Amino acid sequence: MDRRALLGLAALTVTAASTAAAPALARSEGGGGGSTSSFIRFPTVTATILRPNGRRGVLTVETGVDVADAGLRARAEHSAPRLRAAYNTVVQQIAGLMLPGAPPDVERMVRQLQAVTDATLGRPGARLLIGTVMVA
Repeated sequence: MDRRALLGLAALTVTAASTAAAPALARSEGGGGGSTSSFIRFPTVTATILRPNGRRGVLTVETGVDVADAGLRARAEHSAPRLRAAYNTVVQQIAGLMLPGAPPDVERMVRQLQAVTDATLGRPGARLLIGTVMVA
């Protein structure tokens, strides 16, 4: 595959992920009637990938959760280290399964990250939000 085509796919993936998360992020930041206290942002998750030329690359994912329930939000804030560890594990597994030069499967990643969010918090109610997914 041509590198220019790969960069186009990567840009398309990042744009699609950003566009899908933008309305939810706007609501959680106060733009759509939500409050800023319901959104918890986590540090960027990174994982190593194999690039088409055989060198190593980096997959980065920005994550956060929107929790409307105050009790569950407190639990999510206290479980932040466990959530970050679970997110790191999922992103590393996804990165390990990626073929060199292939874009990440963002939909699959979101499903798995939402599943570990629910499992870590013990019940559903926290909505996972994805910011930027980037391959460099």
